[in-house]
Amino acid sequence: MYRFLLKPRWILSHLFVLVVCITMINLGIWQLARLDEKRASNTRIETAMVEPARPIATVLPDGAASTPEQVAAAEYRPVVVVGTYRVDEQVLVMNRTFNSVPGYWVVTPLVQSDGTAVVVLRGWIPFSYTSSGSWDDFAPPAGTVAVQGIVRSSQERSTNALVSSPKDPSTGVLRELARLDVGRLAQQIDERTLPGYVQLVAQDPPSGTLPAMLDLPELSEGPHLGYAFQWFAFTALTVIVYPLLLRRVARQRAADAVE
Repeated sequence: MYRFLLKPRWILSHLFVLVVCITMINLGIWQLARLDEKRASNTRIETAMVEPARPIATVLPDGAASTPEQVAAAEYRPVVVVGTYRVDEQVLVMNRTFNSVPGYWVVTPLVQSDGTAVVVLRGWIPFSYTSSGSWDDFAPPAGTVAVQGIVRSSQERSTNALVSSPKDPSTGVLRELARLDVGRLAQQIDERTLPGYVQLVAQDPPSGTLPAMLDLPELSEGPHLGYAFQWFAFTALTVIVYPLLLRRVARQRAADAVE
C-alpha cells in the first residue's frame, strides 16, 4: 500500500521535508546560541556596573590616545569625570525615543583640567526642540561639574545591506548627528577627545528636569528562548503530521483502487 512512496516525486517530497526539519532544528540551535551570548553579555555588564565609580583616568589611563578596543573592554564601568561643559560644541542625536516619545539625545563635551574632552550623553529631550532653537531649557550647569556615568563605546553606522542607515556628512560642523559617532563629533571639537562616551547617571551640581536622564541598559534575555521553542515545536509537528499525511494518502489510494 505504501509502495508509491518510492516514486521519484514522493522521494523529492521526503527530501524536502527532511531539509525543512534540519533547517528548523538548526534555527532552534542558533537561537539557543544567541541566548547563551545574551546571557554572557548580561553577566559582563552586571559585573562591570557593580564596580565602584572611579576617575576615568584610571579606567582609560591613555586618555585621548585610548583605542576603541580599550573603550570596549571598559564598557559599562562606572566612572567620574570632572570638568567644564562646552555648550558651543554640543550636538543633538536624532530619532531617539524615551518612554515611546520621539526626540533627541543631548550630547555635550566635558573638558577636563588636562585639556582633554570627554563626550557626555546627558539625556533626552522631546522632538519639539530643534538644533536651531533655544537650548536654554536644557543647558548644563556652568563652571566645574562632577559627572558620574558609565563608559560606552562609540556608535557605528550599520553595514547591513538590508538596512538603510542614515549617514552623516563627513565634513562641516554639524549640530545634529544620526548616531552618537564620537569619531565624527571629535572632528569639530577643539580639544583632544576620548574615543568613547560617558552616559550620565548623576552630576554635581545637578541639571533641571531636562534633559531627561536615560535608563541604564536593559538586561533582558530577549526572545531567543521563545524562538528556539517555536522552531523545535514546528519540527516536532512536521515529524508527526507528515507521516499521518502519507498514511491518509495511502489509504485514499487503496480505496480508489478497490473502487
